[in-house]
Amino acid sequence: MNTIILFDVDGTLTLPRLKVEPEILRMLAKLKKNYSLGVVGGSDFQKIQEQLITPLEELFDYVFCENGMVAYKGKNLIGQKIISEEIGESNLQRLLNFVLKYISELDLPIKRGTFIEFRNGMLNISPIGRNCSQKERIEFESYDKENKIRETLVNELKLKFQDLDLSYTIGGQISFDVFPKGWDKTQCLQYLTNDFDTIYFFGDKIEIGGNDHELYNSDFTIGYHVKNPNDTLKICTDLFL
Repeated sequence: MNTIILFDVDGTLTLPRLKVEPEILRMLAKLKKNYSLGVVGGSDFQKIQEQLITPLEELFDYVFCENGMVAYKGKNLIGQKIISEEIGESNLQRLLNFVLKYISELDLPIKRGTFIEFRNGMLNISPIGRNCSQKERIEFESYDKENKIRETLVNELKLKFQDLDLSYTIGGQISFDVFPKGWDKTQCLQYLTNDFDTIYFFGDKIEIGGNDHELYNSDFTIGYHVKNPNDTLKICTDLFL
């Protein structure tokens, strides 16, 4: 059992912010008979749990939330990093104030609530607001592809806050993450490389700026690029089952 298979969540095990399909759960149950499993998601524990339905400790040996900044082995918390402690409260508020002012001046087709979600290891920023409906989420994704709303805001933040040495990753449909440089999904490897000889990783956002990029390209992982959960199912079945 010196092999572990890691999975991203949105776009890999589920469609963005939707619940997992039964065939993916069946695949994970079959894999768990012969391999250790881990999930490496950008969301917090509660959101990942909502999407994957089954208690996470039953599905996975390791759960890495918030890009690995909050780490669990089974039910036990084994690591946690907090962005406010890393960059300082005054810098955090400077960043928050800029983002809120910027979004307040955006002219979008619609806006909803929760434009910034403070997580332990990152800020999740959504120009439309995380309270949008699934229909509004899909519509914003199309609008954003054409008008580059998120990309433009990320570029503004890179220029404005060069002194904070932050990283930015665009993932999912409506938001992007901001975190201290180096606080990407490769953080999970510190808990794995001593115990596993082989580490597979499946993710969809592997391009530069995507939140799977660093882990997919790590020297410690064998990365597989997937387009959606059905793609994950097919590749895993061919490789492992």
